[in-house]
Amino acid sequence: QVQVVESGGGLVQPGGSLRLSCQVSESMFSIYPMGWYRQAPGKPAELVARITSGGNTNYADSVKGRFTISRDNAKNTVYLQMDNLKPEDTAAYYCNRNLSVRYPWGQGTQVTVSS
Repeated sequence: QVQVVESGGGLVQPGGSLRLSCQVSESMFSIYPMGWYRQAPGKPAELVARITSGGNTNYADSVKGRFTISRDNAKNTVYLQMDNLKPEDTAAYYCNRNLSVRYPWGQGTQVTVSS
C-alpha cells in the first residue's frame, strides 16, 4: 500500500512563508507528474501547482509568482515553497499524482494564514 505523508504546515502571518513536504513510499514515484492540491472549508478542492517527471511546472493563477513546486526523486519527495502568504491561502494541503488514477490520499497538512 502506497503511503503519502504531507508535512510542514502551520500558522503564519500574512506575508510569511512556509515550505511543505510530501514523501511518497512508491518506487516508481519519479516517473509520475505530481501535484499539490488544497481544500478550504466549504470550497471545492483545487490544484495549485504541478510538476512533471522532468521538472516542468504549472501554477494556478492565484498562486503564480508566490508558490514554487519542486521535487527530489532520490528522496521520493515533492515540495511546495509558499511565499507572501495571504489569508485566502488558508486550507488543508495535499499532494498526489496528477493523473486520473491517484495514490491513496494522505492526511494533508493544514496551512492557516492569519494575523
